[in-house]
Amino acid sequence: MGQRLVITTVTREEKEYIVCAFYEGNRMLEVSSQLKSEVSEVLLDRPSPRKKHGFQKILGNIYVGRVKDVVKSLNAAFIEIAPGVPCYYPLEEFVNPVFVKKSSHPELVQGDELYVQVERESMKTKPPKVTTNLNFTGRYLALTTGNHSLGISKKLDRETRSRLKALLEDVKPKNLGVIARTNCKFAQNNEILEELAHLKQEAERLLERACYQTCFSCVKQQEPDFIQVLQDAPSLSLEKIVTDDDFLYQRIHSFLKEHQPKDLDQLSFYEDDILSLSKCYSLEVKLDEALKERVWLKSGGYLVIQPTEAMTVIDVNSGKSIGKRDVQKHYLKVNLEAAEEIAFQMRLRNLSGIILVDFIDMVSREDQKRLMEDLRRFTQKDPTPVQVVDITKLNLVEMTRKKVKKSLREQFM
Repeated sequence: MGQRLVITTVTREEKEYIVCAFYEGNRMLEVSSQLKSEVSEVLLDRPSPRKKHGFQKILGNIYVGRVKDVVKSLNAAFIEIAPGVPCYYPLEEFVNPVFVKKSSHPELVQGDELYVQVERESMKTKPPKVTTNLNFTGRYLALTTGNHSLGISKKLDRETRSRLKALLEDVKPKNLGVIARTNCKFAQNNEILEELAHLKQEAERLLERACYQTCFSCVKQQEPDFIQVLQDAPSLSLEKIVTDDDFLYQRIHSFLKEHQPKDLDQLSFYEDDILSLSKCYSLEVKLDEALKERVWLKSGGYLVIQPTEAMTVIDVNSGKSIGKRDVQKHYLKVNLEAAEEIAFQMRLRNLSGIILVDFIDMVSREDQKRLMEDLRRFTQKDPTPVQVVDITKLNLVEMTRKKVKKSLREQFM
C-alpha cells in the first residue's frame, strides 16, 4: 500500500503550525511540525539562531561559528553561532575543518572562526550540537567536507550497491565525500550524476567564499521542514502529496518542478468547503492521541509513555486483557503486541536517546528471546536507526534511537 503525505496548517493553543504527516491507509505513520512564523522567516531569508523566546529551528543550517571555549576534560569545545548561543562540538570530529579565521596554533583554540553545521537541535537542557563535517543533501546523494570517502546506504541490496560504486567511484570529487542515499535504488544514472554536479557546485561555491564571511553569518539555510520531508520521502512508496494551503501548494510545486519533476503528478490541491483536509484525515485527533501518555492495545492492555530528563520510559500493562488459561502465553501475546506498537510509537512521536521498556515479566527464556527478536524486526522498519540493546537483570529492555530532531511533544511546546 502506498503512502500519502498530507501538508497543512493546524492551530494549537493559539499558535499556527505547518504539519507534515505520512499516512498508510488510515494510519498516521510519521508526523512533524514547524511554527508557520519560523517558515516565514526562512523564506524571507532572515535566519537567526535565537528568537525573543528561545531557539528557532536551526537544524542543518551552516554558520560561521567562533570558538568560545575548549574543554579538554570533555574532549569538546563550545562554539557560538550567535552571541550567547553556544553549541557543543566533540573534538574527535575535528577533521578537515573549514576555517574563516585561524590562529597560528595547530589545534582548535578560543577565538578561532570556522564553518559549523547544526546536526542536532537543542533538547531539554542540552545545547545544539554542531559538526565541521558539512553536509549538502539532495534526494539521492549527500556530499560531505570532512569525510572524503564514498559511502553507500546499507539498506540497498548488493546489486544496487555495486552499480552505484561503479558509477560514482571515478566521478567523486577529491575534496568531498559522497554518500549514496536509499532513494538511489530507483533512480536513473543520469539523475544521480546531475544531482552530483549540482551539489558539488553548491559545496564548492560555499567553500570558496569562506575567507570573505563574517562571524555568526548563516552561510547556508536549510529548507523549511515541509520541503525537507519531500526531499527525504521514499521514491516509490509515496503515491500522493496533498495540501489545502495555496501558499504551500505553490512552494511545493516550485520545488518539485526544479528538483523532483517525476513527483509533480502526485501533488494535488484539496478543495472542499464542507470538510477540511485536517478533518478528512482526522489529523488533529491523531495528533492528540500521539501526545497522550496512554496508548491502548487491541488486546485490552496498554502502554504508558513517559519522557523524562534523561530517557523515555515505557511501561507495558495487561490492563483489561484477561488470560483464562495459560497466563504466561497470554503475557507473551500482550508483550508481542506491545513490541509492535512501541516500534510504531517511537517513529510517530520521534522518541530518541535512551528508551527503557518495562514489559510484563515472563518466566520462559524462549518467550523472552522471541520478544527480543520480534522487537528488533519491528524497529528495523524505522527510517531512523534504532538499536535494541538487551534485557537487564531487572527484565527491562534497553533501546536507543538516534537523536536528530525534537520529539513531537517538544515540537508543540
